Amino acid sequence: MKRISIDDIEGFSIGHAENSQALTGCTVIICKAGATTGVDVRGGAPGTRETDLLRSENLIETVHAVFLSGGSAYGLDVGSGVMRFLEENQVGFDAQVAKIPIVTGAVLFDLAVGNPSIRPDHLMGYQACVNAVQTIPLKEGNVGAGTGATVGKCLGMDYAMKGGIGVHAIQIGDLKVAAIIAVNCFGDVIDPTTNQIIAGVYDKKIEKFLKSEEQLLNRITNGKTTNNFHGNTAIGTVITNAYLTKAQANKVASIAHDGFARTMRPSHTMLDGDTIFTMSIGEVEADISTIGMIAANVVETAVLRGVQKAETVNGIIGFPSI
Repeated sequence: MKRISIDDIEGFSIGHAENSQALTGCTVIICKAGATTGVDVRGGAPGTRETDLLRSENLIETVHAVFLSGGSAYGLDVGSGVMRFLEENQVGFDAQVAKIPIVTGAVLFDLAVGNPSIRPDHLMGYQACVNAVQTIPLKEGNVGAGTGATVGKCLGMDYAMKGGIGVHAIQIGDLKVAAIIAVNCFGDVIDPTTNQIIAGVYDKKIEKFLKSEEQLLNRITNGKTTNNFHGNTAIGTVITNAYLTKAQANKVASIAHDGFARTMRPSHTMLDGDTIFTMSIGEVEADISTIGMIAANVVETAVLRGVQKAETVNGIIGFPSI
């Protein structure tokens, strides 16, 4: 097994676009030839587009782009810009009278970080596509959908830390599997190799992690209700050159959520909209359970990289600063 660049997985183009002043952005994963795509939505507060289309029994077999976006539900407008770009490039499902780009995606809540009146829109989605097809090195941290991402919010934004977008890709033989994750979770981010918190609820005065799970348990013993802070959701995409049916892509997306569970505590809460897509270009035969295991592993590392690369902004401290 060796680490590779996510750009080494042929058939996919990935691009970011962001507004660094408003602190929001989006990320687009394009497959012009069409990728067999599945999804698993685990969080209780999701914001998604066209995920029903990915159910195994439904018509469409391939997707031309997946987007990840900030802006909460407003960020779903990114999909319109992605569709326009793909239509201009004659990419889409042939409906005889038109080629219809199949675009799905998910959003996270970042409105409390920068300017809540400025959100990713169709123009930003289009620009992310333009960036995707250029030879621009893919950055991590405070870029794309990770621009306004934060983690550890059970005590509100005063104790939150900066999240970001992380990428990890590996190759085993001919099989390639990668993940790109925007880390914006309600809970803490844990390094499972050490079981230590690397980002989460953090008291800057005493320079100490306050541990999300302990804070939630204290609220029960103290008779307090949970702070229903809705500024959350981790979203991402697994891409692979493995051959997958749509049902298998859905299963791999499901198993990939193990990477969230290992690194986010708590994960998949009612205040998160945790969503993972899987996109396959279908070349290499491999055992589905093994692909799922690898997917969970690359998601795990991508989550850690998302916070490790996130820099302090607007007083929200990033991992490199602690």
